[in-house]
Amino acid sequence: MGSSNEDKLRFCIDRGGTFTDVYAEIPGRPDGKVIKLLSVDPSNYDDAPVEGIRRILEEYGGKKIPRTSKIPTQNIEWIRMGTTVATNALLERRGERIALCVTKGFRDLLQIGNQARPNIFDLTVSKPSNLYEDVIEVDERVELVHGKGDDNQDSSTSYVKGVSGELIHIVKTLNEEALKPLLKDLLQRGISCLAVVLMHSYTYPQHELALEKLARSMGFKHVSLSSALTPMVRAVPRGLTASVDAYLTPVIKEYLSGFMSKFDESSGKVNVLFMQSDGGLAPENRFSGHKAVLSGPAGGVVGYSQTLFDLETRKPLIGFDMGGTSTDVSRYAGSYEQVLETQIAGAIIQAPQLDINTVAAGGGSKLKFQFGAFRVGPESVGAHPGPVCYRKGGELAVTDANLVLGFVIPDFFPSIFGPNEDQPLDIEATRGEFEKLATEINSYRKIQDPSSKPMTIEEIALGFINVANETMCRPIRQLTEMKGHETKNHALACFGGAGPQHACAIARLLGMKEIFIHRFCGILSAYGMGLADVVEEEQEPYSAVYCSESIQEVTRREASLLKQVKQKLQGQGFSEGSIKTETYLNLRYEGTDTAIMVRSQKADNGVGFDFAAVFEKLFQQEYGFKLQNRNILICDIRVRGIGVTNVLKPRAFEGLAGDPKIEGHYRVYFGNGWQDTPLFKLDNLGFGHVISGPAIIMNGNSTVIVDPSCKATITKFGNIKVEIDSAVCTEKVSEKVADVVQLSIFNHRFMGIAEQMGRTLQRTSISTNIKERLDFSCALFGPDGGLVANAPHVPVHLGAMSSTVRWQIDYWGDNLNEGDVLVTNHPCAGGSHLPDITVITPVFDNGKLIFFVASRGHHAEIGGITPGSMPPFSKSIWEEGAAIKAFKLVEKGIFQEEGIIKLLQFPNSDEGVIPGTRRLHDNLSDLHAQVAANHRGISLIKELIAQYGLNTVQAYMTYVQLNAEGAVREMLKSVASRVSSNSAGSAEGSSITIEEEDYMDDGSVIHLKLTIDPRKGEANFDFSGTSPEVYGNWNAPEAVTAAAVIYCLRCMVDVDIPLNQGCLAPVKIYIPPGSFLSPSEKAAIVGGNVLTSQRITDVILTAFQACACSQGCMNNLTFGDSTFGYYETIGGGSGAGPSWHGTSGVQCHMTNTRMTDPEIFEQRYPVLLHTFALRENSGGSGVYKGGDGLVREIEFKQPVVVSILSERRVHAPRGLNGGKDGARGANFLVKKDKRRVYLGGKNTVTVKAGEILQILTPGGGGWGCP
Repeated sequence: MGSSNEDKLRFCIDRGGTFTDVYAEIPGRPDGKVIKLLSVDPSNYDDAPVEGIRRILEEYGGKKIPRTSKIPTQNIEWIRMGTTVATNALLERRGERIALCVTKGFRDLLQIGNQARPNIFDLTVSKPSNLYEDVIEVDERVELVHGKGDDNQDSSTSYVKGVSGELIHIVKTLNEEALKPLLKDLLQRGISCLAVVLMHSYTYPQHELALEKLARSMGFKHVSLSSALTPMVRAVPRGLTASVDAYLTPVIKEYLSGFMSKFDESSGKVNVLFMQSDGGLAPENRFSGHKAVLSGPAGGVVGYSQTLFDLETRKPLIGFDMGGTSTDVSRYAGSYEQVLETQIAGAIIQAPQLDINTVAAGGGSKLKFQFGAFRVGPESVGAHPGPVCYRKGGELAVTDANLVLGFVIPDFFPSIFGPNEDQPLDIEATRGEFEKLATEINSYRKIQDPSSKPMTIEEIALGFINVANETMCRPIRQLTEMKGHETKNHALACFGGAGPQHACAIARLLGMKEIFIHRFCGILSAYGMGLADVVEEEQEPYSAVYCSESIQEVTRREASLLKQVKQKLQGQGFSEGSIKTETYLNLRYEGTDTAIMVRSQKADNGVGFDFAAVFEKLFQQEYGFKLQNRNILICDIRVRGIGVTNVLKPRAFEGLAGDPKIEGHYRVYFGNGWQDTPLFKLDNLGFGHVISGPAIIMNGNSTVIVDPSCKATITKFGNIKVEIDSAVCTEKVSEKVADVVQLSIFNHRFMGIAEQMGRTLQRTSISTNIKERLDFSCALFGPDGGLVANAPHVPVHLGAMSSTVRWQIDYWGDNLNEGDVLVTNHPCAGGSHLPDITVITPVFDNGKLIFFVASRGHHAEIGGITPGSMPPFSKSIWEEGAAIKAFKLVEKGIFQEEGIIKLLQFPNSDEGVIPGTRRLHDNLSDLHAQVAANHRGISLIKELIAQYGLNTVQAYMTYVQLNAEGAVREMLKSVASRVSSNSAGSAEGSSITIEEEDYMDDGSVIHLKLTIDPRKGEANFDFSGTSPEVYGNWNAPEAVTAAAVIYCLRCMVDVDIPLNQGCLAPVKIYIPPGSFLSPSEKAAIVGGNVLTSQRITDVILTAFQACACSQGCMNNLTFGDSTFGYYETIGGGSGAGPSWHGTSGVQCHMTNTRMTDPEIFEQRYPVLLHTFALRENSGGSGVYKGGDGLVREIEFKQPVVVSILSERRVHAPRGLNGGKDGARGANFLVKKDKRRVYLGGKNTVTVKAGEILQILTPGGGGWGCP
């Protein structure tokens, strides 16, 4: 591998979904050769990469190579290729037929996943389909031994030490005889590929290995073992990775076999390497499915990082790869940033891969005008029919807008359109469609403002481009801010077909000063293949506390793993001198799930490398704090062997004398109108040429737009460096009436601010609830307390904070000063339940209150009669912990630590002594994090004010609320027309009235009289008739009902509208005082947030005939003793709808928190999980069936106190329109003598070792008569 043959050709290929790019280094041609082909063109060739190689070899050798003959290899040094074969097969579900083998009791584990819904507002709960056709439950089981284990373990052969060092008890050995007929049946049905995931196989892989041996002996052609692919704890991602690998690897092998068969190897075997998702190359026999899905994008990251960083700039780079359907964003600051887990096409893959974020915005993103605002994507027009200009009857897309503005020039775009594929882009058809859209837009604007001037189609097109740019900026901010980096301190590395048209605008929005556009920007993913090295990796789990003894074991294991990767590379022809190695430890703080992969570096003093010190530094950089007096735990050891290859060398260019040559002039539309713009060809430019904007630089098929006031320079290596005139420009926007373009941009900016506040809170918080379960929300409010933007995290928080802010405004009046920060959690002050603490910061400008920011987070401990502050039997609020109506957490810039400590540790009560918080340090840390999140929001809004002016920003705070109000009004009008003829509703004059009710398990009724005015689009939610306050804890503060209403309305609006006060403007909510939806100040309310909120939601959605009832519960389970505590919520079945089946085993409606992985569950707690599966046939039958609930069976290995707080154990989730009810839930305790004792819906019991808790969660209701 180390030798080079100067007389042979080198091929770098990126086989994309639409186009295949081929770059070849040809002896005697310093510029190389570039070919772009359609990836699929069966009428002309079988395989695009082979066709590209054939054409270049013909040109180089001057000899015809017939398509029917094999490709000669004597002139090929090597071929390197990235391919989307795996990605496309995953997206289109065209992989191999496979079956899943999983431990008995976990049949549905991968389908359930972490229980979370992909989109909290999607009532259909659309989830990607399973990759496997069938499941075999394997009769085997191993468990981890806690402490010393059983007394007789040393004398029993059933106890062994696992790979990770953990002690394993083999509860049941693999039953091969029982497996044989099951595997034989699969083969008879044509399924010959298996994915295998057995519990704790990461540390005890023997059962998986035995299963593989058996399967192969029976004739299975491919078996993917989770323990071999990714030996890391966590069964769900490991199993999903095995499924992806089994599903894709046969497809890849088939393609590779076909590709290799096209070469005539009589004169020597062709050297072919394939790009993996981690940025390293692999030979054909080691290229597998789970490492192939980011093959193409990884080439782009390698391309820009190896040719721009250090050579062109020392600034960290943001990679911006804008394609047809999506945009990939990445970061490089001297080393590849990798993640160990990502989700692609709905499949979680646990393997080292480059950290590439994808946003659904590209040249094919649809352009729409809805509810008075411009909207771009997320839907795409695709390659077929594509944009309007493709002459296939498509819809308007970003590419069309660029064409109208002159950013795309038909003279320099391939003429491949029309019936004969010889026509240019159709500018006339595009302008025609924009004219139609202009008529609609201008009619709307005339109604809003009779004095408004009509927008031209150019102004409309530019408006859409501006909205698209803002859409693409959000993931870039996320990528940098989440890791503690300032976006503006980066340079933008722009490539991809469409990226250079947007680069100047994107950089300016992000505050960047420099852009680099590679001379091969249109084919950089292909070029990057030639810059990559061959990589081999090995990894194994190791569970230990970081200390001197464990580091000695790490050193021993590291040596063994390094030997393995070196042998693999040497087997591919690499000498010892051309092999580099890297060692990583996967570390985390004890008690957290936040692990960081720490790379070893050579110690300066010759002493061993201190992984712990680097971990602490990285943790503080990313999360903003250190955890003092916490053990650091080792999770995994990973080594990476790198075979250094003869990479392509960037070529230095000579300077050209004279001014840059202008090839022509074209009209381009910028913000101030049409400008006659010079066009240059990069091929005719040289090092040192400077071009002032506005300008067009044609770089092959890519168009580089240099905005006015920007300056482009050709660098020594032939790349384009663009310097941005200024980071931020002051913009003038009308304040009198909402501008239809700026409305969308401000929606994005306001929501982006709320999102970045959330990322700051997640980064700087300490508790698991906030950092890992994401139980928090952040929001921005106008000066009146009206909600402007709420980043959607937990549905039960939606809209609820507005009443909290307004209560504080009324309470404090004029006694609010600059530097004050308020804290509250009391339900009478707009709170939900006591663990949810809200921190509010008022913001002033020259003494005038101009807006508020607020963050609400669930604190794991707030005092009360039980640890965790969620007592199942509380009867008054004082039993649930510290209740704070109003307190200045910060007063005039000074943190009031003494005061908040007193409130948290010594709460006041008229009814006795209240236990205070048991985790004061965590409370204070999270409160500081909430203050920091608010501060981040303030600084971002002040940046917005600096750009647009205070009056404009405040005006658009109002306009975005009016925009959301309009969307909800239209939805209510539509609903009114749909239900007007339904027997469930009655007409009273011009209004539609619907009455609906449902019951809590104690018989308490929630009654709703819903009145809709179809002319005005207004609704009245009247809860008169609801039962009075209950002597229990499922009373719900009024804020919970408001959150349920805004959630339901947002679910029924089929547009991605912002979450703000406007959603409730057309709505009136009446809750009778004294009812259990508006309880007294002293009422217990901890269950209202987690139980009653679900019933309110069911009642509302049933009234609207939107869908049948979902499981209607969160199934709150807690257990522990004096040394530990555990809390989880368990999913169930969602309700069916008028055109969809309910989804099984998911979190429904007002919650979306995640489930602990079964292996983590057993590793950290004294439990054995017998079953976690779907509860078959628990969903209500109907034309559309309700989703099934779950079965969860937990055996406790030591005595613990167990509490269950659940509903729908008496009243079943109802079906709709004739659909049958879902099954009721049930909770049982199975005693050691096998007696099965019913626990009811709410109970606390002391459980003995060996006893089993069995929870059956409710199914969803069905829709339509079965």
